[in-house]
Amino acid sequence: MTRLIFLGPPGSGKGTQAAQLANNEQIPHISTGELLRKAVADKTPLGLKVKSYLDEGELVPDKVVLDLMGERLSKDDARSGWILDGFPRNVAQAEFLDKLLGEVGQWTDWAIAMEVPDEVIVDRLRERGRKEGRSDDSEETIRHRLEVYREKTAPLIDFYRARGQLKSVNGNQSITDVAAALKQAIAS
Repeated sequence: MTRLIFLGPPGSGKGTQAAQLANNEQIPHISTGELLRKAVADKTPLGLKVKSYLDEGELVPDKVVLDLMGERLSKDDARSGWILDGFPRNVAQAEFLDKLLGEVGQWTDWAIAMEVPDEVIVDRLRERGRKEGRSDDSEETIRHRLEVYREKTAPLIDFYRARGQLKSVNGNQSITDVAAALKQAIAS
């Protein structure tokens, strides 16, 4: 069984690597963003709450995200393992996750920190923005997102490091080389 948390700034490759590894391991790749979009599309009670926040341009509160994550991790396919992408985003969410996992007799094996220099991330996201026509990938917006990530996630990286559960992977390589480094990190 594999239970991993992928941490990394936008553009670090965590989504690509998480999806690839989840597919190889035959376990769910659980992305917070996808869960939120699916709940809205399915018009579940939680989805209706999410939609009201999104319609107002507000961030979805932790409580709603935590309820959604609890619901998802209790599904049968998550019993044999999972990879979390975009959750937890802060220490409070990490503590909630520990409590939730304890209730269902699970645990986290590793938190994987994808390390990529800021300039590489800026270049990657600007290129993605050009290819996909995304206005949220301007250099100013990207740098702001990196600041927010560092502010919110640095304590989370320290949280998992202090528990001996953090593995760092150099994400500034080819997709194949990152996948090989990731495989080696979780095997050791």
